[in-house]
Amino acid sequence: MKTLSPQQAAALVREVDTLAVPLGTGQPSAFLHALGERDDWRELSVFAALLVDFYALFSRRGVRLVSGFFGPVERALRGNGLEVHFVPADFRRFIKLAERMAPRVMGTVAAPPDRDGRLSLSLHAGATVAELHRCGRDPNRLLIVEANPNFPRTIGLPPAYPHALHVDEVDVLIESDLPPTTLPELPPSEVEERIARHAREYVTDGCTLQTGIGGVPNMIARLLADGPGGDYGIHTEMFTDGLMRLHLAGKVTNRKGVHDGYSVATFAMGTRELYDWLEGNSAVRFLPVDQTNDPMVIARNRRMISINGALSVDLNGQVVADRLGEREYSGIGGHEDFVTGSAFSEGGRSLICLPSTANTPAGPVSRIVSRFPAGTCVTTPRHQVDVVVTEYGAAELAGKTAGERAKALIAIAHPAVREALLSRHDELPPIPS
Repeated sequence: MKTLSPQQAAALVREVDTLAVPLGTGQPSAFLHALGERDDWRELSVFAALLVDFYALFSRRGVRLVSGFFGPVERALRGNGLEVHFVPADFRRFIKLAERMAPRVMGTVAAPPDRDGRLSLSLHAGATVAELHRCGRDPNRLLIVEANPNFPRTIGLPPAYPHALHVDEVDVLIESDLPPTTLPELPPSEVEERIARHAREYVTDGCTLQTGIGGVPNMIARLLADGPGGDYGIHTEMFTDGLMRLHLAGKVTNRKGVHDGYSVATFAMGTRELYDWLEGNSAVRFLPVDQTNDPMVIARNRRMISINGALSVDLNGQVVADRLGEREYSGIGGHEDFVTGSAFSEGGRSLICLPSTANTPAGPVSRIVSRFPAGTCVTTPRHQVDVVVTEYGAAELAGKTAGERAKALIAIAHPAVREALLSRHDELPPIPS
């Protein structure tokens, strides 16, 4: 293993090469910034997801970004006409994509090595763990690890899931002290609070929780932390501040039926307080995404309740969470996996939470629609969907006829659009006033 500066490590990447880095909080930022200082690229293909910074690398001629999940950075880069491409794949399939791509160079951030030479993968396990190990074993490939003391040392479930690399596997070690990306805890809006209170009714004592990002999941966690009840388990894709609050309130027992005794996640993103709390915390274990997001593993949890967002829902119950019209907003992630797994958990429910309207330059538009705009791609099909929640209530769709589903969805749409939605659905009788 060599210890090099970010610029020295960047010089080892060829003008024609392939590189992969993890999603979000697993990205080696000092290394990526150093790559952006070069302008001699001829054909560099980079596989990543949810970029956490505006890396100059992706504005360079000859650099192609292939992303499995868009965030604000990818949307801005693509909007500026740069070579950014979306790969339609759920989070679990990133494992196979990385394996097929077999990039010559792989990079990741990690906590500094412990006394036994282990580098904790910190805030991200995700889909790259197995490929990082394969890269480290292959003399024809290059494994670059950015060791950063600002990243917490977190824990897996060894021996199967050690959540660490050993220094002997690493070709190049970079030392960095850049702070990890944080997400502030924003107060929920009035609409988000109303949605959360409707969703809270589905969370019973002893259930297992999965929550996504945003004001609604954080508000639900706050309601659970401050209210009566408890004995919750946590089996989630993303670990958030809201889930930390549940732990701090003493509401988490993790008697859930699989990975008992631990909250499990595949990555974390939140405040500095969250990262400090995760340091050496054996109550939370980081597992590869093929464990956290496998619907059959999810289904083994006691009364699994999944809580996710969406961009839009049509009257058939189809859910759009990543691409609306011709625009890619985010990615597929674990959306359908958790909807599916919850359905097969005994007593489980899946909740799709969204405001009834969205603000646009042309004014507010309904998120519950009779049909989607041209170019829209469905993220989760209608037969998987259980409950849809807006600030006007909850529509239970599972087991309902097509007409009953439409009627239930119209009842939780914004009052100003209900009659128009009803007029476009000829199977329905009038809704009583």
